[in-house]
Amino acid sequence: TLSGFMELLPAPQQKFERMLEILRKNFALYGFTPIDTPVIESAEILLAKGGGETEKQIYRFQKGDSDLALRFDHTVPLAKYVALHENELCFPFRRYAIGKVYRGERAQRGRFREFYQADIDIIGDGKLSVVNEAEIPSIIYKVFCISVNNRKILNGFYAMLGLTEKSGDIMRTVDKLDKIGPDKVRVILVEDIGLSEQDADEILRFIAIRGTNAEVLERLEAYRGRDEAFDTGLDELTTVTKYLAAFGVPEENFAVDLTIARGLDYYTGTVYETRMLDHPEIGAICAGGRYDNLAEYYSDRSLPGVGVAIGLTRLF
Repeated sequence: TLSGFMELLPAPQQKFERMLEILRKNFALYGFTPIDTPVIESAEILLAKGGGETEKQIYRFQKGDSDLALRFDHTVPLAKYVALHENELCFPFRRYAIGKVYRGERAQRGRFREFYQADIDIIGDGKLSVVNEAEIPSIIYKVFCISVNNRKILNGFYAMLGLTEKSGDIMRTVDKLDKIGPDKVRVILVEDIGLSEQDADEILRFIAIRGTNAEVLERLEAYRGRDEAFDTGLDELTTVTKYLAAFGVPEENFAVDLTIARGLDYYTGTVYETRMLDHPEIGAICAGGRYDNLAEYYSDRSLPGVGVAIGLTRLF
């Protein structure tokens, strides 16, 4: 069997199937319906939305004149699916998808090249309430501790420093903080991205803000009034934390974490990342966020969404 791919003996396979069964049952209880999308799509469709680190990992191949690729997540195929069937779906559209995805990563513990993901997403027609951004973590909090942030806060903060054009590269670098540590992040920011040492230090100080959720939000208030996007993001993050509590998520099960950016460029607002408390070394088990322009490459209609994906193979 190829490195990064997995075959199970019957007994562990039964345990894996049991995990899928529990997820399907729970997703259905919250009103999500199942869909399935093709494993192979036109490369043009898959590459339209991904960006960032994932583009380097995509399995892409030619068949005759066709430029094809294996799906690397369930969100981009969802964009195509919703655009294709937008006149036949009821909005807000709540769907779950459980299936294999493919990424040409370096195989190691917790990282596979073929792995199962389980996604839930809520897609709105024209608009989608911020309440949905609090609902998504409330469905999965019993399994994980959820870290929450907002991309607008990060974009706004980088705009304050005059680094808007480099914000995508900065966020992808900061997203590696838990894997490579602050010293290496600082080196990449200065040597590869071309930031001044002063700006790199300012970024590392900002993302290191810690405390209770109320304390972190209070410290962020000190930056208010300097950038419109930042202020909007802070309002949204404050609202999401308030509604998380209203959905019954205990304070110890979610934390405002300014290091969370997510490596995909399609996220526009709230972002989530979760780790197993007993095994942080395995990395993110579950992640997602808000995307306001899900189907912009496939439809003129505004179809904002929010969702989260669980890396089932890594979790297993």
